[in-house]
Amino acid sequence: MQSSIDVLPGKNEEYGTQEYWDTRYTQESEGSSFDWFKTYAEIAPFLREYLPDKSARILMLGCGNSKMSEEMWDDGYKNITNVDYSSVIIEKMRRQHEEVRPEMQWLQMDVRKLDFEDGSFDVAIDKGTMDAMMTQKGDIWNPPDDVVENCKREVDEVLRVLRRDTGVFLYLTFGQPHFRKRHLTRPGTELQVKELGESFHYYLYTVRT
Repeated sequence: MQSSIDVLPGKNEEYGTQEYWDTRYTQESEGSSFDWFKTYAEIAPFLREYLPDKSARILMLGCGNSKMSEEMWDDGYKNITNVDYSSVIIEKMRRQHEEVRPEMQWLQMDVRKLDFEDGSFDVAIDKGTMDAMMTQKGDIWNPPDDVVENCKREVDEVLRVLRRDTGVFLYLTFGQPHFRKRHLTRPGTELQVKELGESFHYYLYTVRT
């Protein structure tokens, strides 16, 4: 099975391009997987706090070939819709799971333009997808306009498709609050930050509609 190390980009900013991901997923072996940051087992105790209802409709943003959805399904969350803008990985994941986990949906879609009706989901989860859009050259304290716009479009779309008054957006990242809160703050929403880990910290941002 090919390692993801074999298909690392020449430049970090390539993480933000569809072409890189299509190439990477084409080269990776069938059944291979890669999880950014922590695994589901590591963060499940925190997620269950926000997902007490296992029938909740969940949107997984930029699913890639992570095992996150698979492990959540095995943990009882049967209503998961996965989106990624790489059609290559969507087809691979659909083939891999269609018999064992038939309830899961796999759709090719850009998180900046979600093809769902308003109020369609209870929970949306981003584990590193927004981070990929931030891997651009420039000052991290003053990111380029296109990075700011991409993040704005994702958050606006996510909040649109979440149920009003009860929806929750969960974003797991290594990005510290002074770099990330600016992209997540919206009028009429509640933003909370939870620090995870001991030596190397990750952050779970929660936006409630």
